[in-house]
Amino acid sequence: MTRDVKNPDSIAIAASMQDLGAAARAAAISLSAADESQRNRALECSAKNLRDQQGAILAANAIDMQNAELGGLSDALLDRLRLDPERVEVMAVGLEAIIELPDPIGRVLDEWQRPNGLVIQRVAVPLGVIGIIYESRPNVTADAAALCIKSGNATILRGGSESVNSNHSIYQCLRGGVESAGIDPNAIQIVPTTDRAAVGYMLAAMGEWIDVVVPRGGKSLIKRVQDEARIPVIGHLEGICHVYVHAAADVDMACDIVVNAKMRRTGICGAAETILVDRDAPPALLPTLLAALLAAGCEVRGDAAARAANAAVVPVGDDDWSTEYLDAIVSLRVVDDVQAAIDHIREFGSGHTESIVTDDNAIAGFFLKHVDSAIVLHNASTQFADGGEFGMGAEIGIATGRIHARGPVGAEQLTTYKYIVRGSGQTRP
Repeated sequence: MTRDVKNPDSIAIAASMQDLGAAARAAAISLSAADESQRNRALECSAKNLRDQQGAILAANAIDMQNAELGGLSDALLDRLRLDPERVEVMAVGLEAIIELPDPIGRVLDEWQRPNGLVIQRVAVPLGVIGIIYESRPNVTADAAALCIKSGNATILRGGSESVNSNHSIYQCLRGGVESAGIDPNAIQIVPTTDRAAVGYMLAAMGEWIDVVVPRGGKSLIKRVQDEARIPVIGHLEGICHVYVHAAADVDMACDIVVNAKMRRTGICGAAETILVDRDAPPALLPTLLAALLAAGCEVRGDAAARAANAAVVPVGDDDWSTEYLDAIVSLRVVDDVQAAIDHIREFGSGHTESIVTDDNAIAGFFLKHVDSAIVLHNASTQFADGGEFGMGAEIGIATGRIHARGPVGAEQLTTYKYIVRGSGQTRP
């Protein structure tokens, strides 16, 4: 264990984090032995606690909101932080949806028999201890902890300083639910300090205790985690998502999808940041699409063709194509064909989510095959890039890497596997 002997605060953080890690590892062992009914009972009790403690949760969130507004947090981040009765209920319903999911532990992923009679199975098992580092959204506390419990993993949560009161209030509901189910409550723990040094220590010095880290937040947080972690990381850096409107798109459908993809919630990683429009689209499509975006309150930064179609479009800059706005701003480019759209996405995309709008199934199939992002949609909004919408109950984040998990990370993705081999006395010659 690395400690800075010149800094008493560093020593205290190191000791505290090591205690969290040791307790989480011990809890992970007992949690992995809990059966499905016991883990589901923990989630059921947690959902009840969220509803029963709604007043306390909202009071804690009001403190966080007041501090965030005084601190000048952006409107997009304030929206992520804000809780109301409906959002608390959504958290509780999300836990109940996770209960209904099939048990991800013990699944036989494959099975075969060798000529010598050995029967080999590949069986799903928990990852172990998952560290989750996140910002702003207090609902991540509930979603992440619930998915970890469902998948038999202990978790160490480290939320952002702006949501510290909200996170702690939600955490107490979940920890109480776990304890009510007879599971070691240390299966869910929260880092007790907002000191950023705790994050650094978690990433660099807790490989003995934490098996994987999942970051969820802005670009700077995720980049820091990816740069500093000495533990495997599941996550994505940016959500630069595209909607390509093909020449064979239905105009009304295209407008509905584009406006929803950009404007439903501008501050989420699945929000569209660039719209690509086919040059051969019907003459009315581009002006109608631009008018719909502008009427919805979106600033459009477009190329020459877009500006010619609507004088309210402002010039696009070179940096716009690679910018994750997380705001009511979108860049728009007119492209020659589907291949040009794919080329643009390859150059500027982040591998998160892309959508094509078209009634031409052959073109759609080409797009779906050749766009190499974690999620690719046909005639649907990019805002469906969400574990809940995929039927996972909730998600711990979206992964854009190629190792272990890709796309929404739910309970099933928080497992690894082991091989179980059954014999009848075989020995190897």
